[in-house]
Amino acid sequence: MRVLVQRSLDSSVSVNKKVVGKIENGLVLFVGFCEGDSMKEIEYLTRKVLNLRIFDDENGVMNKSILEVGGSILSISQFTLYADASKGNRPSYVKALNGEKAILLYDEFNKKLKESIPVETGVFGADMKVNILNDGPITIFLQKEP
Repeated sequence: MRVLVQRSLDSSVSVNKKVVGKIENGLVLFVGFCEGDSMKEIEYLTRKVLNLRIFDDENGVMNKSILEVGGSILSISQFTLYADASKGNRPSYVKALNGEKAILLYDEFNKKLKESIPVETGVFGADMKVNILNDGPITIFLQKEP
C-alpha cells in the first residue's frame, strides 16, 4: 500500500465539473494498493497518517499531527502510484491491485480514518480533477508492503 501525503490549505476534487469533496486545513492523500495488501497495511498507514508530525507548532516547527491541529483529510484513490516506467516510456500498472479488490481496501482505509477525523473523498475509478493548495510545500511518500 502506498500513500502520498500533501499538507494542504485548501483542496477539492471534482467529477463531471461537480465538487464531490472539499477540505480546508488538512491533508490530501493519494492512495494506491497492490496484491497482498490487507487490514495490516491499512492499520499501519492509518496510524502513520494520523500521527505524522508535519504541522507547525507554536514555534513554527513541524511538530504537530493532523489530530492536534484539528484538520481534515481529502482521500483520492490513485492506482498510478504503482506505475512502473523502468522499461520504455509507457508506464505499466500491472502492480496495482484490480479495481474490484482495491475499492474494498480503499473504503476500509477511509472508514478507519473517519474513526478519528473528518474525511472527504473523490469517486473511486472516476476521472477526477483535483485542486490542491499545497502548504509548504510538504509532500511525504509512505509505503507499507505486504
